Amino acid sequence: METLKLEMFQTKYENQINVFSEFLEDLPDTNEPVWILGECYNVKTEKSELLSDVHSKLWFTYRKKFSPIGGTGPSSDTGWGCMLRCGQMILAQALVCQHLGREWRWVAEGPQPTEYQRILHCFLDRKDSCYSIHQMAQMGVGEGKSVGEWYGPNTVAQVLKKLALFDDWNSLAVYVSMDNTVVIEDIRKQCCQGAWPRSGAYGWGESQPSDRSWSGRGRAEEAGPAPYPCSQQARGWRPLLLLIPLRMGINNMNPVYIQALKECFKMPQSCGVLGGKPNLAYYFIGFIDDELIYLDPHTTQLAVDSETGTPVHDQSYHCQRSPHRMKITSLEPSVALVRPPQTSGFFCRSEEDFDGWCSQVQQELVRKRNLRLFELVEKHPPHWPPFVPPTKPDVQTTGAEFIESTDKLFESEEEFEILNV
Repeated sequence: METLKLEMFQTKYENQINVFSEFLEDLPDTNEPVWILGECYNVKTEKSELLSDVHSKLWFTYRKKFSPIGGTGPSSDTGWGCMLRCGQMILAQALVCQHLGREWRWVAEGPQPTEYQRILHCFLDRKDSCYSIHQMAQMGVGEGKSVGEWYGPNTVAQVLKKLALFDDWNSLAVYVSMDNTVVIEDIRKQCCQGAWPRSGAYGWGESQPSDRSWSGRGRAEEAGPAPYPCSQQARGWRPLLLLIPLRMGINNMNPVYIQALKECFKMPQSCGVLGGKPNLAYYFIGFIDDELIYLDPHTTQLAVDSETGTPVHDQSYHCQRSPHRMKITSLEPSVALVRPPQTSGFFCRSEEDFDGWCSQVQQELVRKRNLRLFELVEKHPPHWPPFVPPTKPDVQTTGAEFIESTDKLFESEEEFEILNV
């Protein structure tokens, strides 16, 4: 009976089409700039560059015929895995920026960097890939989500936060804010505790992160000295993925937040936005005028497998047809009865990037906007519990087995949208 219900659910959502969608290649002849994750394009003169940027984004969709999750679970995530796939996309964008740089572009059939292939291996649909659908679904079990159940953005954020603890190669610090408040002091504590030793578990040589910053934008000299710089004892700054749960209205998205949301896409640290409603999630990567541009995970493809250390056939991991557009006002807020989630993302590879992001938030979102998307504070609020940075457990495990039944980290899915930073 459960299998029949799941198959019916998969059929219902496999070819989901949003009534507000239009193709990117059908953009109007306009002078309005197009913003894609911190990069600005002119539609009339830079269309090919714009499409190249969009097609370079890793595109994760429903898959079928992968090994059953947990050995006896589903072998397809059609109908329930769209938010997990969007979570994979926003995380993959952070990893691409970390190892390849924001300016990197994918070329079909062309040679690819070793780091690119290693990133892809992190997301393959197999139980031993760090951020696979298997790992994410099983890690969610410890947070009250059954395998095959639709996830909201809060659940995805917390699952990624836990799985990142087992990812020695990327050594990513995933920080989830509380009560619409980003605490600078806490983030510095988490990012300055030092990167874990890198390992060659996947069979490739070690990557060397690029020294290039975000096109010179958001530099530390612009933001001023860091109020809580890394100590001399710290081994360096761990790359940061910051997640900020938000409320942006009650029954509909409040128009006063639209400009602030656009400003998030303009920031060079932007990794995109997760949005949608129960059973329907999208990955938003930019905007033009009053429309958002997004990648849609609601396409079912055959699972791709590749032996450890060998190249992945990557054609199906890039959306080579045009992505879609939808009106910003079509987004619905994440509140108690409505529940459609929304998540915006930013990635800071260095402490200087984080200083620059803080400076831009203060200038563009805090000082200029009457209604703030979130609060940015220097010190940990004294009435909050003490902040303890998560650390890698002293156990030998892939991550999916490390499920703490007493460690309930989530806020209710009904309460928040999430801004991914």
